[in-house]
Amino acid sequence: MERILATYYIETPLAPEKAAEVLAGEQSSGTFIAVPGETEELKQRFAARVEKVTPLETVSTPAMPGAASSSGQYNRAEIKVSWSVENFGYNLPVLISTLQGNLYELRQFTGLKLMDIELPPSYARYYKGPAFGIKGCRKLTNVQNRPLIGTIIKPSIGLTPQQTAGMVKTLVGAGIDFIKDDELLAESANSLFNDRVDAIMKVINAHADATGKKVMYAFNISGEIDEMLQRYEKIVKSGGTCAMVSINSVGMSGVKKICDQRQLAIHAHRNGWGMLTRHPLLGIDFRAYQHVWRLAGVDQLHVNGIQNKFWESDDSVVSSIKACLTPFYNHQPVLPVVSSGQWGGQAPETYRRTNTVDLLYMAGGGIMAHPMGAAAGVVALQQAWQAAVEGLSVEQAAATYKEFAESVKQFGKK
Repeated sequence: MERILATYYIETPLAPEKAAEVLAGEQSSGTFIAVPGETEELKQRFAARVEKVTPLETVSTPAMPGAASSSGQYNRAEIKVSWSVENFGYNLPVLISTLQGNLYELRQFTGLKLMDIELPPSYARYYKGPAFGIKGCRKLTNVQNRPLIGTIIKPSIGLTPQQTAGMVKTLVGAGIDFIKDDELLAESANSLFNDRVDAIMKVINAHADATGKKVMYAFNISGEIDEMLQRYEKIVKSGGTCAMVSINSVGMSGVKKICDQRQLAIHAHRNGWGMLTRHPLLGIDFRAYQHVWRLAGVDQLHVNGIQNKFWESDDSVVSSIKACLTPFYNHQPVLPVVSSGQWGGQAPETYRRTNTVDLLYMAGGGIMAHPMGAAAGVVALQQAWQAAVEGLSVEQAAATYKEFAESVKQFGKK
């Protein structure tokens, strides 16, 4: 029978081997004490197995509250644990409950983080993966051989549909590829969802009729499942190509239900991500995180950005981009969404570190606050990426491109 293998980074006052056995028992057939019915036959079929324990460093201060160490030392290790697919079948919520459930509550651990997941071949037959992915999003936007350039409507909330549509008109005229609602806006008192779709798609469709280029707009449909389906259908009927979902808020079942419709590209916003991963010894690493959302079928997934405004290191961002681009079954790779305090100045370093243009490169203030206006902000981003691919430095690019030079003056010391 096929098995799923999970890799964890742990800290424990116990011997790592003992702590790993506690985790395996708690997350399968066992509990804190032997119970009637837990036969050897049952355990052979359903018990989790500790496959490998690799000791790492020892520390004297625990990362989190838990059982006290009698020796004053806490052992860190990498452990690999596997489960039979029979335990949960093709049920992502139960899979997640198994790999990320009560194990975080176990007092035997003063640190525990899910680092990676290895999934069996049968999952490729059951889960279709992204309906569009990188290739499909490029086709929808008619953008090849460079990053998709995108922005977020700002202010995040408070604009009327007509005001938003006015901004969209400026942006599509400047050659933007992608625009999205902020995650804070799905429907507000002065921006009803259907009204916003009507106003924005009138602009986008008119531009597409005139130029042949349909800009992708990610409307935030996050809400209750029935509500999301209604909003999804509204976008389809209006000629839109993309819906945005706040995946951590909506949850796995809701996101998969939306992805299963397979008519719109799904922009997966990971707001709340820091709560899941910011502590180095708690939560989930992006390598594991992106696997489950790719199974659900998202097409675009946020990865933060180089020299970002948040806490995440450049190394972590680069690792996340590479994870999205790593082949996963025969599924379309998911499009990494680079965002968070981005402007053209980070493009050279982003390209140097990742050597890819398969990105959706998002700049909010980096476009909307350009001193020559939002249209020039779009042009400056395009110039920045052209320069990056050509191997030009920020200084060389500024000497070559007017709009980019102005963005350096505006954002270069931020």
